[in-house]
Amino acid sequence: MSDHECPDTGRLLLIGPERVFYAGLLGRPRRRSVGGFSIYVALQGQLRVTVEGQPELCGAMAFVPPYLVHDVESDCLSVITLMIEPESVLTAPMTALGVRIGSPGAAALANRVRQAYQALVATGRRDGFTTTEFDNLAFGEPLPARKLDRRIAAAIVRLNDVSGAAVTAEDCAAAANLSQSRFLHLFKDETGVSFRALRAWKRARHLLHFVNSDINLAHLAQDIGYPDSTHFSHSIRRFYGLQPRAIFSGSRDLAIWRSDPHSAGVAEFRQGRP
Repeated sequence: MSDHECPDTGRLLLIGPERVFYAGLLGRPRRRSVGGFSIYVALQGQLRVTVEGQPELCGAMAFVPPYLVHDVESDCLSVITLMIEPESVLTAPMTALGVRIGSPGAAALANRVRQAYQALVATGRRDGFTTTEFDNLAFGEPLPARKLDRRIAAAIVRLNDVSGAAVTAEDCAAAANLSQSRFLHLFKDETGVSFRALRAWKRARHLLHFVNSDINLAHLAQDIGYPDSTHFSHSIRRFYGLQPRAIFSGSRDLAIWRSDPHSAGVAEFRQGRP
């Protein structure tokens, strides 16, 4: 199938602290290592996904666990991508979902995701969404939620703050009334990933809120927490397989719908630097 035969309208991004639904240009990414569970769905034709050290996956749908280095190619210019934050879900059901996606019965689930996309385009909904609503739309049922220690949950709320406010393990440990070493140990036990790794991913994830905006990238890097443009470019390329400028170039007509359309962090940023 050639690129011009593929659907290329209705590009959209639903983004909340626990879920992302993206339908738009894939670009030509090099190796990527996304921090969430990634579910890729071909709009038409097939996908080819290669996880480092494993045989190529080929089909209408593919599942990649968090932080695994992988490549994605598609018959179309555009693709649907769902991202599920690992600290928000139980690992065993997600592993089972991955097995389901890798089975012959995955076609029905792929069609459901495509229908969800068509419904979003048709309704033009922009009034926010909950995690449960997202899961029901995409999967037909809520994904089993991980129950976090309230102190770790509070730290993750801080990491999800789009305003770019500095978040350190020391500050989070103090807020939890724990020593830093105890906090870091508890954080890894509760989330399955280190504080440093999750903080790096969340910072790169903040970029998604602004990809359709006319923004100075050097200023954006600082405002979402990067020390300089070099760190920014390296981090974004590591997680997404593309340079920041390429992501922005391919997102100019992307409609962004947030779980909270009045997100304080986004509003504060937009009132800041041009």
